[in-house]
Amino acid sequence: MSIIIDEDQCTGCGNCVDSCPYGAIELENNKAIVLPNCNLCGICVENCPVEAITLERDKVSREKIDLSQYKGVWVIAEHYKKIVHKVAFQLLGKGRELSNLLDSKLTFVILGANFDEEIRKFSEYGMDEIIYIKSPLLKDYYSDLYVKVISELIEEHKPEIILIGATPTGRDFAPRIAKRLHAGLTADCTGLDINPETKNLLQTRPTFGGNIMATIRTPFSRPQMATVRPGIFKAPKKIKKEVQVKIIDYNFTEEDSVSKIIKIINTSKTPVNLEDAKIIVAGGRGVGSKENFKLIEDLANVLGAELGGSRITVELNWLDPDRQIGQTGVTVSPKLYIACGISGAIQHIVGMENSNIIVAINKDPDAPIFNFAHYGIVGNLHEIIPILIEEIKKITLNKE
Repeated sequence: MSIIIDEDQCTGCGNCVDSCPYGAIELENNKAIVLPNCNLCGICVENCPVEAITLERDKVSREKIDLSQYKGVWVIAEHYKKIVHKVAFQLLGKGRELSNLLDSKLTFVILGANFDEEIRKFSEYGMDEIIYIKSPLLKDYYSDLYVKVISELIEEHKPEIILIGATPTGRDFAPRIAKRLHAGLTADCTGLDINPETKNLLQTRPTFGGNIMATIRTPFSRPQMATVRPGIFKAPKKIKKEVQVKIIDYNFTEEDSVSKIIKIINTSKTPVNLEDAKIIVAGGRGVGSKENFKLIEDLANVLGAELGGSRITVELNWLDPDRQIGQTGVTVSPKLYIACGISGAIQHIVGMENSNIIVAINKDPDAPIFNFAHYGIVGNLHEIIPILIEEIKKITLNKE
């Protein structure tokens, strides 16, 4: 696609410049020109009073698609060292809801090398079908092989909806597949639903820095693709169910990929797994300093909790990046989440709002975090947390 500006028709009014949210249009010699950072959103087209701007789609994307050919919901899994990422099972829960609304089949797709014994265990998560792409080379992740295989499968089976985890791996291959298939892709979704009238997938995600929640649909292209961050949805309860299993063997060699894995290095000396934590104590700007985080850490220690923080705490180097919770960090859903000195910006909320119980400590009674907290304590965290620590210690001693 491309933005086309008719110079003869353009009056240089500047409406497009003012309306562009990305600053991707400017006036030159009293004529609008498009800059390289244009993302083809089309807002300028709508705001041009003389219709001098058009959004031209390429020939393939203009072709009318027979939407009736596309049926079913697919969840595409990823794995590392033979462990399937839990987001795949979380997406099976939401995928079951969507497929029921569409009265269609739910399919679990996995590419790997040694999952023959695990296939039946996967079937406990309620899918109708498993497609297992098997090759010795697929024990590791190769982006180009994933794109090739999955694209071919989609073209053959024509699923209506495809769900992928918004992990580093998912964020790598999902847009490549969407580009190859000329399909719509919405990244980092926090909500998925079906429009009861059109049956289109409604994909909700934060936009404009997290200040707006946008619901996106792709009514004219298929499949409808979405990546979803881990922890947004819950995995379904395991059930016993007969599942159709299709195993497809591929004879890949290293020459079939443009890349080659020489060595896998784990750079994290002390891995932080916030996504699986039952209790998290998180701090924000209100903690005051890196030294003050010792108090937050003490509270986490007495609770046997993981330590987390908002984006600003990472930017200020108070915490390591792997402990950031929120839109640009990890998404968590612990049984207990204690937010200390966190104001409650939407960027942070989307990363922890699915916690079972949220406790907020903040000296500002009007802090947005209190709108999401189940329990709120208004006051100075440096006075409140030491009291909490002492009381928790007393309870622990009494139990012993």
